[in-house]
Amino acid sequence: MNKLKIFSFALLTAAGATQAQDVDQAKKAIDAEQFEKAKAMLKSIVQSKPANGRAAFLLGNVYLKQDVADSAQIYFQKGLSGSEGAKLNYIGLGQIDLDKGNATAAKSNFDLATKDVKKKDTEEYVAVANAYINADKPDYKSAIAILNKAKAVDPMNAYVQLALGDAFYGDKNQNEAYAAYRNAFQADNTLIRAKMQLGVLLKGAKAYNEAVKAYNEVIAISPNYGPVYRELAETYYYWGNNDPKNYTEYIQKALGFYEKYMSLTDYSLASRMRHADFLILAKDYKALEVEANKMKELDKVNPRILRYLGYSAYENDNIDVAIKSLQDFISNPANKVIARDYLYLGLSKLKKSNNAETKTVDQPTFDSGVADIKKSVEMEITMTNDLSEVGKKFYEQKLFKQAAAIYEIAVTNPESKNFLLDNFYLGNSIYYDNTRKDVVKPDPIALQKADAAFGKVAEASPTTQDAYIFRARTNRLLENEPNIIKYYEDYVRVVNEKGAEEVTKNKAKIIEAYNNIGSSYANTDKTKAKEYFNKTLAIDATNEFATSALKTLK
Repeated sequence: MNKLKIFSFALLTAAGATQAQDVDQAKKAIDAEQFEKAKAMLKSIVQSKPANGRAAFLLGNVYLKQDVADSAQIYFQKGLSGSEGAKLNYIGLGQIDLDKGNATAAKSNFDLATKDVKKKDTEEYVAVANAYINADKPDYKSAIAILNKAKAVDPMNAYVQLALGDAFYGDKNQNEAYAAYRNAFQADNTLIRAKMQLGVLLKGAKAYNEAVKAYNEVIAISPNYGPVYRELAETYYYWGNNDPKNYTEYIQKALGFYEKYMSLTDYSLASRMRHADFLILAKDYKALEVEANKMKELDKVNPRILRYLGYSAYENDNIDVAIKSLQDFISNPANKVIARDYLYLGLSKLKKSNNAETKTVDQPTFDSGVADIKKSVEMEITMTNDLSEVGKKFYEQKLFKQAAAIYEIAVTNPESKNFLLDNFYLGNSIYYDNTRKDVVKPDPIALQKADAAFGKVAEASPTTQDAYIFRARTNRLLENEPNIIKYYEDYVRVVNEKGAEEVTKNKAKIIEAYNNIGSSYANTDKTKAKEYFNKTLAIDATNEFATSALKTLK
């Protein structure tokens, strides 16, 4: 009997060791972003050993990474009834609370997880920190605070240092992040992600060449580590956007590295969705349409596929499909709608409203599109970066009212790379809309917006001469005599400062300026008025307007 007991205990120990080994393998698969492989391994453990709360927690976390919160919650709840690592599942539930915006409930769950932890234990603290980091609205400072507790008991714990690196990186503290990632890799040189993150920091600093070198060092150590190829793809994407001369070459490299990443992870629906997100960034909409249809074959009912179908349909001029796909996606309250969803829906409606052949606009459809674009900008201000070219298309069709509506949204972001140009086109659109032949009376409120827009251009770029002349013309419509004089004088000054060649090139506009300044002075200062009309005649002796005005002033 004693021999039997010993044999049975040995079997149990071996089984426990196997389970632990399987959990470790699952962790490696998660780190390598092989999520389907990790899920299969963890489901097997949870099924064969329901008491393994740690496996349930890891499985729930994989589902959170894939934005499947309901499945994550099921496994976290199941894990609570386990024995080994059961309390970790409170942390998973806490992250779901954070994603719902309930920080108080999250903290209660985190407190339950960390209550009575052993003095040297750090696992729970790291997991809580990761929950703060990975939440929909990350709280990096809370993550750093709890990791400092873990660091106090185990200063060179590789996982504590890795999480600190992530928290400092998110908190935009590059120096501390670098030190933490370096410490993590020194403490455990099998923790390849820590070394990869050193390259990520270089990418964030726009040191793209150095980042690529850092990634190549990772590949030399672990050539089949998939995430490093994703980082290479993203680095070449950003590099291409910052180096227009090499844009095409770098984008092709980026797409190639992303394919390599896919081949080393999995071609699951979740991975294809991440690939689709990258194709959107790289603006490869033909490939996006192909990927969206492959996803549809895998899962006909997954709502996110509608997003990719909508985006690619818009870019490939299948506008009705784009509108229907995005409306269906947005109308489902279970979906996590992002700013770009509203942007593409709005852009699709704008395109549908615009009949290029007749140069007419279906105004209700256009207005609905503008409302969607406003929603997208309210959700994420950087969406304004995509509006310049859209506004310009309406502007070039002389649909100035519609162009102004688009540019008015674009200039709400002072950090936009197109801020000055968008303001100039906003002012011009309003000005030209108020000088149409069918306009009975100009709109003073709109013209004041144009005046302000030209003012922003002139303030930020004082040598942009056209900002002054259009501001002067706008004030002429507003019948604001002091401003007419001021901005025409500014125009003449800026042109003269650029030299004789520029003056010659802009002779007609300078004459316009002198004649309008003279007209503005005519009722208040006849001497000044004559001075400016004579300036006109000095460069155009036969100018009829100046000649007639001088006769009237006598």
